[in-house]
Amino acid sequence: MDLHMHGRVNFNLFGLEISAYGVIVGLGIIAGILIAIYLGKKRGFKSNDILTMALYVLPLAIIGARLYYVIFYDHQFSFIEFFQIWNGGIAILGAVIGGAIGIALYCLIHKKNLLNLTDIAAPSLILGQAIGRIGCYFGGCCFGIKTVDPALQWFPFSVQIDGVWHLSTFFYESFWCLLGFIALFYLFRKVKTKGVITCLYFVIYGIGRFIIETWRDDSLFIADTGIKVSQLLSGILVLLGISGLIVLYFKNRLVQNEVAETNEKKEFDKTTSETAKSNEQKQSNQKENNKSEEKVTENKDETNNENDKNKKTK
Repeated sequence: MDLHMHGRVNFNLFGLEISAYGVIVGLGIIAGILIAIYLGKKRGFKSNDILTMALYVLPLAIIGARLYYVIFYDHQFSFIEFFQIWNGGIAILGAVIGGAIGIALYCLIHKKNLLNLTDIAAPSLILGQAIGRIGCYFGGCCFGIKTVDPALQWFPFSVQIDGVWHLSTFFYESFWCLLGFIALFYLFRKVKTKGVITCLYFVIYGIGRFIIETWRDDSLFIADTGIKVSQLLSGILVLLGISGLIVLYFKNRLVQNEVAETNEKKEFDKTTSETAKSNEQKQSNQKENNKSEEKVTENKDETNNENDKNKKTK
């Protein structure tokens, strides 16, 4: 199967030129919000809570995506050009950073738990990425290195861009993100510890992006170092995710040990209390028995005295 990319694909609607890339990215955003609303209800959030959070996240995600691209792209952007986002030039990792800042601001202002909401956002985000990457086909971007072997010139392994075959890295990442979404969506209902889903997102997306970035032909670099920015950040994400999982594991173990110790203490106190009550009951019973024996002895003595009196009388 052959797929041909010829730069940006637009279509006309009522005289208005619309970017196919923008439409698909928009669909990814809508799908992400709907999933976030669904997952949010599982953790006690209302639809309005998620929609309000989206008002913080989306503008900062767009600014972050554009700023990331402008900083690292090999071109001096003018002030006006910075805002001409319709001409292309955004980066998903910049959107992730900007979106994370948006979630943090929302939590700070509305007094919500940060890790609880990032856990909700993680599956939603990676689904949006899976859908959004398909838009790269229509945007003519995010493709890989040239494919020179004719045996590999077929989709989805490769894609034609202006007649030249390249690795379809946008499709690789889309498929990887879809698998990541399935895993995170499933684990969301299984894992109760806050922060685990967030860390797993870092690890899953980071590993996939780090590997796929190796084959990208349009990567952004850190100045003249030859280091790909997204590959470096993906590696950092993986390390942060693994470190976070380790911290959460030991923190959870510590809490479990404290709970176990508390339960053991309660059980010990309960046993001690029951033993004390049992001893008190035994002592009380012993006293009653002693009193009964004393009364029996007294009765015997009285009977003997009566008998002695009777004998004397006789």
